[in-house]
Amino acid sequence: MWGRNQTSLADFILEGLFDDSLTHLFLFSLTMVVFLVAVGGNSLTILLICADPRLHMPMYFLLSQLSLMDLMHVFTTIPKMATNYLSGKRSISFVGCAVQHFLYLSLGGAECLLLALMSYDRYVAICHPLHYAVLMSRRVGLMMAVVSWLGASINSLIHTLIVMHFPFCGSRKIHHFYCELPAVVKLACGDISVYEITAYISTVVLLLLPIIFVSISYGAILRSIIRMRSAGSKRHAFATCSSHLTVVSLWFGACIFSYMRRRSQRTPLQDKVGSVFYSFITPTLNPLIYTLRNKDVAKALKKLLQTDIIK
Repeated sequence: MWGRNQTSLADFILEGLFDDSLTHLFLFSLTMVVFLVAVGGNSLTILLICADPRLHMPMYFLLSQLSLMDLMHVFTTIPKMATNYLSGKRSISFVGCAVQHFLYLSLGGAECLLLALMSYDRYVAICHPLHYAVLMSRRVGLMMAVVSWLGASINSLIHTLIVMHFPFCGSRKIHHFYCELPAVVKLACGDISVYEITAYISTVVLLLLPIIFVSISYGAILRSIIRMRSAGSKRHAFATCSSHLTVVSLWFGACIFSYMRRRSQRTPLQDKVGSVFYSFITPTLNPLIYTLRNKDVAKALKKLLQTDIIK
């Protein structure tokens, strides 16, 4: 179903990020260090939330889901890029490209939805603290995670089936370091109007609406903070939201740069820069931001380190 002839099922060629120069060898080494930091940081965050009973709350359950998404995100793109660079082979099979495309789009969409829903958690914590246990129960947190994963997966499956059904009868070189959606579509030689319609709908549902939802939530939070009389309460409220707001700004900023610009204004280099930011940098910074700026997570980390030292 994915290919109309044998030519469409042939391997793709990934342009990659690096060449054989010493400068690019250094950049590749730096990328692998970033990869290890991202894997370690997100794995540690998940471990802390699972191990510490004080973190068994909806807010931290959602944070563990965010870390899981970031962990899977880096494993979806970086290992294949590294393997191709080290082996000198830049090919990826048709099925491999479809799988990679499905995974990265699912994870990206799920993170957009989850970050938006996490802003509701912050809204309840600041504006309705006495009703937090009711409005943000474990069941509600679980439903938020399910909606994020399931909604993004369905969207990704639709896109993958549409794009991989296109005939690819020209060049098979993808000007990217993984099978990114717009880069693959550029190689199609058929009518892509169906893809353009679905891409527009997905951008509205998974990017524009979450941004609007986050803006409304933080608008209400800001109004509530302004009404607070105690300076200490205001500082606590800002501290409660600062980590999430920082992560939201980084993630949606990169997504807007990558997917909400006109096609005529986009270049392969700019696409790569945007993808590097939300594929490498953001998953690396997220656990650092939450660990350093969240007192509960920092305390759990300190407790874990002290336990290891005593043992």
